[in-house]
Formats: sequence, C-alpha cells, structure tokens
Amino acid sequence: MTYKLDFKKSALKEWKKLGSTLQQQFKKKLIERLDNPHVPASKLSGADNMYKIKLRQSGYRLVYKVEDDVIIVTVLAVGKRERNDVYRKAMKRLDD
Repeated sequence: MTYKLDFKKSALKEWKKLGSTLQQQFKKKLIERLDNPHVPASKLSGADNMYKIKLRQSGYRLVYKVEDDVIIVTVLAVGKRERNDVYRKAMKRLDD
C-alpha cells in the first residue's frame, strides 16, 4: 500500500531552502518510504510513529510521522543534526 506524502508548512520551507542535490537524495529515499514507512532502524525513540531519513555524508536529517489511519506520511522537519535541532523542531511541530 502506498502512502500519500504531506509536508508541514514550516518543513516545506526548509525543503525549499535545500540544494537540488540534497532534495534529490531525500526524494529518492522518500519514494521508497512511501511504500514501507515503518522502518524499525529509523524509528525515533520516545516518539510514536515518528521516523528519520539520514543523509550521513551531508549531516542532514528528515523527520516524518506516519498516520496509518489516513495513509499519510507527513514531513515534520528537515535540517542538520547539529545539537539535535531537527529533532526538537519535529517534536514541537507535532503539537501544532
């Protein structure tokens, strides 16, 4: 079953600021995740149905939430891992 992709407004702004190379790398991984979004190795600890996509070489992370009841993957935050900022942003936006 393929999930639909959605972006939080603020995450979409972050996405648009990325260079085209980073966007393409994330896009490739997102397409894979839409078919199988529940990847145990990428699950965020302490958060239900939240996962990450890592681009190790560049240090960027994309955090998304899976909503099984409506079959949607929502991107919450995109950014560098530095000081876990991207994860804090994602947790904050989860409540918005």
